[in-house]
Amino acid sequence: MAKPVAQSDYPDVDGFAVAVVRDDGGWRLSPLMPSALDSLDDAELQLRELRAAGAVFGLLDVDDEFFVIVRPSPSGARLLISDATAAVDYDIAADVLDALNVDVPDLDPDELDDIDPWEEGDLAILADLGLPDAVMSVIVGDTDLYADEQVGMVAARLGFADELSDVLDKLGH
Repeated sequence: MAKPVAQSDYPDVDGFAVAVVRDDGGWRLSPLMPSALDSLDDAELQLRELRAAGAVFGLLDVDDEFFVIVRPSPSGARLLISDATAAVDYDIAADVLDALNVDVPDLDPDELDDIDPWEEGDLAILADLGLPDAVMSVIVGDTDLYADEQVGMVAARLGFADELSDVLDKLGH
């Protein structure tokens, strides 16, 4: 039996990692192990191990600074990161940019607060599930929101906001 994941299991960064599965017309959400927030490879591995018949993707909120959507596929994961500048400070953000063949921005960490964030990756990552790329662009473009609020907008748009809230309550987030 898998060990329950609690907020205290996330020692290095605040945030959460949640697996989202679309099966038989419904949504099933479960927490990923905390290591998913530190390593893109680990997040992908955990998502692949779910072996669901329907769509599977991960929502990673890292320190409420940025979010990552990971959608494993046989030809390689589809990815979206809400803030490419996060790669200056966070390993997982650098992992995402590396997987996308995008260079880590050459920015001074002290100047990050003065730089407007930008997304990298596939804005249409969830289009087949009902979240068009134009709407995703609006969500990631709203830099006044924290990452958990942006993830909440994704969940609301796709119809699993209540399920996400239940998982986050169990995580103490």
